[in-house]
Amino acid sequence: MLAQLRTLFRYRLLIQSLVGRELKARYRGSVLGFFWSFVNPLLLLLTYVLVFTVVLPGRHSPAIEPFALFFFCGILPWTWFSSSLLESSGVLIAGGNLIKKVLFPAEVLPVVTVFANLAHFVLGLPILLAFLIYYGRLRPEALLLPLPVLVQLVFTLGLALAISALTVHFRDIQNILGHLLHLLFFASPVLYPYGEVSGRLRSFLRFNPMSHILVAYQQILFDGNFHHWEGLGAAALAALATFALGAFLFERLRDTLAEEV
Repeated sequence: MLAQLRTLFRYRLLIQSLVGRELKARYRGSVLGFFWSFVNPLLLLLTYVLVFTVVLPGRHSPAIEPFALFFFCGILPWTWFSSSLLESSGVLIAGGNLIKKVLFPAEVLPVVTVFANLAHFVLGLPILLAFLIYYGRLRPEALLLPLPVLVQLVFTLGLALAISALTVHFRDIQNILGHLLHLLFFASPVLYPYGEVSGRLRSFLRFNPMSHILVAYQQILFDGNFHHWEGLGAAALAALATFALGAFLFERLRDTLAEEV
């Protein structure tokens, strides 16, 4: 893990350059350009709010009203997480010409996808903060926001490294990953409060690092009262273990990547 961190630090300027290129390429030829980073979260929010308040109306707990704001606090980091993993699953295959070059560090490519989606997450935060101010929910606890962001970054990097390397050898991962993330979305407290879940789902949520990360976002931003320290600490340990495992798998498979792509 330390060797992987040293490698990423050594190529930090390359990562920065590729992230900038990725962001520019994504909106090249678009009329709205980077403005889509603000529009996309709003459209996603509008879609789910219409589904769960109009098409499939249900009774939401008073603790998560206004529901749209509660949902926004969870869907924004979830979009960063899921988009990073989906894109990293094919990034080495798409960048085959690059990783066949002897001096090019292959691990840079999945890392770039994570940081590019982090940039979209950061660009979407002003929209969320504007809603928090509108509803009078912005509290000093919002200053703790970098904590779950850092934990999620380490956790996502570890998964991105593992998935990107494994997909080169097992292409079926690309086909099944989207379905697994869709299932994990409903098994994570994005649409419902973590504290009101019981039974077997509660046990699953306890061992799901993304559950504790999402609860941290919701408490820091929506509730304005953060007390999920133990859960976030457990998620941080899981994130470090995931990053170590991802770095280990990537290093073990590195020599075969160029041959398989």
